[in-house]
Amino acid sequence: MSSAPFRNARGTRDLLPQDLVLVRHLERVAQKVASAASYREVRTPMFEETRLFQRSLGETSDVVSKEMFSVPKRGTEGAELNLADGYTFRPENTASIARAYVQGGFAASAPLQKWFYVGPMFRYERPQKGRERQFSQFGVEAFGPQSPTLDAEVVGVALQFFHALGFDDQLQVRVNSMGDPEDRAIWSEELRKFFADQFAGESTERCPDCVVRFERNVFRLLDCKVPRCVERNEGAPDLFSVMGDDAKRHHQEFGQALRAIGFEPVEDRSIVRGLDYYSRTVFEVHYPPLGARSALCGGGRYDGLVEEMGGRPTPGVGFSIGFTPTELALKELGLPHAADLQDLEDGLMPQVYAIGIGEEDRLELFRLVTELRQAGIRCELDHRGKSPKAQFQEAAKSGARFALVLGAEEREAKQIVLKDLAAKEERKVGQDEVLTLLHQGLGE
Repeated sequence: MSSAPFRNARGTRDLLPQDLVLVRHLERVAQKVASAASYREVRTPMFEETRLFQRSLGETSDVVSKEMFSVPKRGTEGAELNLADGYTFRPENTASIARAYVQGGFAASAPLQKWFYVGPMFRYERPQKGRERQFSQFGVEAFGPQSPTLDAEVVGVALQFFHALGFDDQLQVRVNSMGDPEDRAIWSEELRKFFADQFAGESTERCPDCVVRFERNVFRLLDCKVPRCVERNEGAPDLFSVMGDDAKRHHQEFGQALRAIGFEPVEDRSIVRGLDYYSRTVFEVHYPPLGARSALCGGGRYDGLVEEMGGRPTPGVGFSIGFTPTELALKELGLPHAADLQDLEDGLMPQVYAIGIGEEDRLELFRLVTELRQAGIRCELDHRGKSPKAQFQEAAKSGARFALVLGAEEREAKQIVLKDLAAKEERKVGQDEVLTLLHQGLGE
């Protein structure tokens, strides 16, 4: 009885060699720009205790209420099954990074820490273009000072990432402030008063998501993109009308710091965060030529998160960039350029293709190839028993710069034929000379 072939789970994708060329490029650029600003890489587990995300993101957030992949602890079953007591595959990484910061004792021993990460996240949501259930993110997190210039530095790293990928000066930084907790408490009441009539009675012209948001997180009403809801947000109370002087000053100095490094911020009061840990600075990086999909990155300040994780009060700020929407944006813009992609492909191609003339030459050839690989030379050889003619054809298709040819005569004399496939030149050399000559020929 035959069965249907297995397929990858919905909302996931296989990254095949041709896909990984671009993904590896994104990873290398991320590492380069973060390291240039003295951010060091950290790697947290891909799953945490569920209560970590409930505590940090908030029970009413969309992520916690309907988007987490959670599993129970082993040994719980039946009536005792409680996912809240189990584990969750990380839907984002800031909470995990803060947990690691607290657990490592950095708040007491070395409060200033600048970290970056690249890795997979998991959210149970409806898969669509640019949204997957498993997706990779690049992010930075900086702990220690509550500094507007540190906020601007974080934004600068994000902008440098996109510039390095080929985005031009049309990149735009949109900024807002979530104020301090006491500011948000006052603002929340003002918003509820303003929106109360829109949700009174059994019917409302707001979208279903806004109905839920009004009860759970009133700030998220301002983030709705449904046109009729956007219209009904006009005239809503502004947080800046109730914000304290310290938070206002921080926001002003953040803008000044951005201008100092050459970026004019765009004030955007619609940028709010549905996660409980955000405070003061929030921002997004946009590329307007992309139209409705212009948002490339989001981030902000979360000064209460470390304390929420059980540590000393320690300010923090960061951002995250999703690789999937970045890949889509690059494709739409025709980036990276074909020549750049070819350079990436070339870095994966063999530099040398080894050819055995007779069956008895193959073992000696395999030994030589292994030595070259151990010395850092990318080598390939035939494992399928192909004829010498077919091996030469494979060498030509492989993109290798050189071919090594071993026959009975060369094997007996401890020599090998070194053939420059580009120049179409060849010569016999001693096997003990091959590594040095290849390094010279490859410019290494």
